[in-house]
Amino acid sequence: MRVVGFDHLVLTVASIERSAEFYERVLGMKREVFGPERRTALVFGPHKINLHETGREFKPKAAFPTPGSADLCLLVEGFEGIPDHLAALGVPILEGPVERTGARGRIISYYIRDPDMNLIELSHYPGSEPK
Repeated sequence: MRVVGFDHLVLTVASIERSAEFYERVLGMKREVFGPERRTALVFGPHKINLHETGREFKPKAAFPTPGSADLCLLVEGFEGIPDHLAALGVPILEGPVERTGARGRIISYYIRDPDMNLIELSHYPGSEPK
């Protein structure tokens, strides 16, 4: 066996509604409610982030699910417009643009926090966007 891709991850959050609203408004993800339990996911491209609310996590779950413990790197389109976009929404940039190393090499990133204080890295591979 070998891993060949990434499907989804789970974020434990204090409020599903607050987190879903942030990821929709700030990052353009789409909220999806699914399954008989009416679970909530944030969909982007072929991926999704499932949201679990603290104290109401679905099983099986992480051993110590805690809001604010995640550090995510997301690839974005429209990278050059990030500062203006975030400023218009009142979302502070913690750091950036800075050079980092991604899974495929050199990336340029900005860092922000979501409502639970998770660290969100917004990145792109230089030369990967049409001019």
